[in-house]
Amino acid sequence: MPLMARIRAMTSGKNLTIALYSDDSSVRSSIVTALGRRVAAELPEHKIVEFATGPALRLYLDSKQSVDLFILDGEAVPEGGLGLARALKDEVFNCPPVLVITGRIQDNWLAAWSKADDAVLHPIDPFTLASKVAALLKGKSVVSA
Repeated sequence: MPLMARIRAMTSGKNLTIALYSDDSSVRSSIVTALGRRVAAELPEHKIVEFATGPALRLYLDSKQSVDLFILDGEAVPEGGLGLARALKDEVFNCPPVLVITGRIQDNWLAAWSKADDAVLHPIDPFTLASKVAALLKGKSVVSA
């Protein structure tokens, strides 16, 4: 679907859904705060559905819930977001964009291995996160790995 058609479809009153996975509630909180309710004026508001475990995220997907973007914490335990990203990209038909959060710049090769569409570093920079999320939701993947 062309970019403008996709944006028109997204702005037709439908809120976007962002699935956020991290075992650390402070990481989830910082991401929710950084993203607010809308990441770009041309995008509709979004809701963030938080998950503390990989199985909870899978159960949500198995119940046929719609997701427009995944944000996965690569530092989560026991299941890291990088492995989960690769599994989603391999197993979910027409997988939505995936943004991973890594602990070090040296982990960019892992982000590339995970098939993530983009990556950001811990600690979360709100402006970088919001701009990358907006770009992914608009369909402009800018892989930094």
